[in-house]
Amino acid sequence: MARYTGIGHRFWVMFSLWVAAISVVTALGVYAAASSSRKAIAQQELDRELVYYNGQLARNPRTPLPDTWLLRGYLRTPDGSLDSVPRRLARLAPGYHQIDQPDGTQGTVLVSDTPRGRLFLLFNNDRPNSVVMLFGLIPVVLVVLIIYFATWLMYRASRRALSPVIELAKVVRRWNPDHPDPASLAPDKLPAATDSDVEVLVAALYNFANRLDAFVERERNFTRDASHELRTPLTVMKVAVDVLADEDMSPFAQRSLARIRRSVREMEALIETFLVLARESDSGLRDEDFLANDVVGTEVARYRELLAGKQVELAMIEHARFALHAPPRVFAVMVGNLIRNACLYTEQGCVNVEVEADKVRVTDTGCGMSEEDLERAFQAFYRGSRTGNRGHGIGLAIVRRIADRYGWQVTLESTLGRGTIATAHFPAAQPPDAALPAPGAEAHSVDVERRL
Repeated sequence: MARYTGIGHRFWVMFSLWVAAISVVTALGVYAAASSSRKAIAQQELDRELVYYNGQLARNPRTPLPDTWLLRGYLRTPDGSLDSVPRRLARLAPGYHQIDQPDGTQGTVLVSDTPRGRLFLLFNNDRPNSVVMLFGLIPVVLVVLIIYFATWLMYRASRRALSPVIELAKVVRRWNPDHPDPASLAPDKLPAATDSDVEVLVAALYNFANRLDAFVERERNFTRDASHELRTPLTVMKVAVDVLADEDMSPFAQRSLARIRRSVREMEALIETFLVLARESDSGLRDEDFLANDVVGTEVARYRELLAGKQVELAMIEHARFALHAPPRVFAVMVGNLIRNACLYTEQGCVNVEVEADKVRVTDTGCGMSEEDLERAFQAFYRGSRTGNRGHGIGLAIVRRIADRYGWQVTLESTLGRGTIATAHFPAAQPPDAALPAPGAEAHSVDVERRL
């Protein structure tokens, strides 16, 4: 899942990048301007000095060569004398040249022919650079500082304008998904300077939160009350079935009685599932350390009755033992639904429940599922194309809901006409001794029986 970043953080990143971009562009601009202006300044100064020197030479043939802080002249006389011309300059042709000087600085050389001979004017590029950079950089720095200050003011104004939305996001982020607090979004808790757009948003969220809370509460109450109310008629039906089983009945009546018993067991399991889900939503189920193998064994024994009259063998195979820290009844409901589905859709063959170090695998030889059925198997109230009137279409949906709630994983593999493999993986599985009571503590057994 992508990490959540708030609007304030995004604004801070955006303005930081903006300031960084301004700094980089300014630095590059100053460097490029200095580099291009250095050559232009050198050539301009050399041209002026050449014109000035030629003018002076016309008035006075004995005019001395230029020799200043920035510029120095050398002359090669017509007789070819090179005594005063450095060797690095002597072979240069007329025109402009860039050279490296012995002191590590760079220079620009203008070579020109004059009446007195070939003139070499050497301009030191590095000496005026400091002056150029100083007087060029000061205005740039002032402009950049002004831009930084304006950007900071804009950031503060934007942050202040978005602060109500940021505070609203913080309130919503602190909500407990199981027990949201609509009162925290009450419009009367808004700051006095809140914008009208934010007020509309808060009012909509407040109304939505109230409606959602009412819907969830109504669903919990209905599930809990309906499940409890159905217990009484189911108990009567179970007692009546047990009494009739002791009577001498025809084979047809016995088969009908077996179907009634299976239906009662299915309804019993469904009601128990609803009760567990209702209590799980209310956080009424306590996490415990329990041995998963014991719970699986109990569920296998319970669902053997569903196979009465079928040529199906239900077996539990223990490759390993492991413990879990979770509500045992929730685990029982999850595994029980997987076993129930396998028994319900298998007419002959076998149903094997295998327990490994961190998973429970239920394999059956039933009718199997097509690719389309397999993709929609976890959708609520969806029944496959080959299931007929069997099942209610909510067993696997409940399994997925429980798995998502506790961080477990459920996968299905199925071949049409050959059977299905349902695997429940438990990443937080513990060694079996984790379910043992601590030394000196009173031992207690985990109650995994369903009480109706």
